[in-house]
Amino acid sequence: MRIALRVTLPLLVSAFVLGFLFREPLKEIAFARLTQDMFVSADTDDFDPGPAVGSRFPGLQATYNGRRITLINEFTGANGTVFIASRSFDWCPYCMRQMVQLQENKAAFDSAGIGMVAITYDEPGLQQAFIDKFGITIPVLSDQGALSFKTLGILNTDYAPGDFQYGIPHPGMIVIDRNGQVVGKLFLEAYSSRVDSAAALAFAKDALGIPSEP
Repeated sequence: MRIALRVTLPLLVSAFVLGFLFREPLKEIAFARLTQDMFVSADTDDFDPGPAVGSRFPGLQATYNGRRITLINEFTGANGTVFIASRSFDWCPYCMRQMVQLQENKAAFDSAGIGMVAITYDEPGLQQAFIDKFGITIPVLSDQGALSFKTLGILNTDYAPGDFQYGIPHPGMIVIDRNGQVVGKLFLEAYSSRVDSAAALAFAKDALGIPSEP
């Protein structure tokens, strides 16, 4: 028995130490496998939460860089805005992968005169860790009290107050023109699927009436 313990205990300790040292690489590998088939080229389902197309984009109750944000005017591009509702940049691999892809294609949105702004229920410190790690320059708002998600009609009501995930939205994108009118939406019922950034840009340009490049 003692011999078995002498052999087993060091192995367990070694496994624990290795697991601790490689927890981030292992986490990233798991996330990569989860998200490898997450992107789709179009919104093809009937899931349609949020403000109606043709309505005015409502006010927000969020924070950004320590400031209270009620309007998205400062994030609006010359032709409009894509408002990105995400679940979490701390634990949701699909949200993180989507945001990284949008960041990689930000120049194309900028070139089209389309501003982007994202929002999650995370507290700002957790958001900043993600922003710093992946070099995100797209503004990220915090809606810790879920007031914005409630106002927008995109709060996920599968979770009750006190639940870890209470306050997350149904993830999606809302396209808003320069006058604050909602002109398009991309919401998929499966939270593990997202419209890829190239298709989202094409959708936003069409909704905003921006001519396609020849």
